[in-house]
Amino acid sequence: MKTSDEALAQAAAAGDREAFDLLIRRHYDRIYRFAWRLTGTQHDAEDLAHDILAALPQKLRNYRGEAKFTTWAYRVTMNAATDRARKAQSHAKASEGWAEDYQRRAAEDEDAAAAQDWLGTAMRALPQELRETVALTLGEDLTQKETAEVMGLSEGTIAWRMSEVKRHLRDMAEKEAI
Repeated sequence: MKTSDEALAQAAAAGDREAFDLLIRRHYDRIYRFAWRLTGTQHDAEDLAHDILAALPQKLRNYRGEAKFTTWAYRVTMNAATDRARKAQSHAKASEGWAEDYQRRAAEDEDAAAAQDWLGTAMRALPQELRETVALTLGEDLTQKETAEVMGLSEGTIAWRMSEVKRHLRDMAEKEAI
């Protein structure tokens, strides 16, 4: 007499390896075919069927026998395929987000490098005394008073030099815009 799938599932859930092996032999092809239909590729179907078989001993503990084993196995396969698709979609979104973030950062880095190049060119174009004043005030983050002390000048002279730096930079930017 042939043992029912439901009885084999109950025995397998209780730890009977022979019942589990027989259940797998009876239903592997069905699980695999269904997985192929759900995933669309042989490779993904093989992976999914393998994942299901690896998880089946644990999942059988939740099998209550209220439905036919085949119905339950289809549901397990369908849930596994849905989970796999959801994970793949999450990974794709994350990868896409990382790619977009990388491209954005690369563009920002490129913009920052261009600005740095422009600033370096602009600094070299300044007269020496203005370049020194800017280097201390902005580069070293000194106050105008501290810069004046370092350079032995009045604070008013430093303020005038900084306004001259701004004028030179503005003029350079306007010339480049033309």
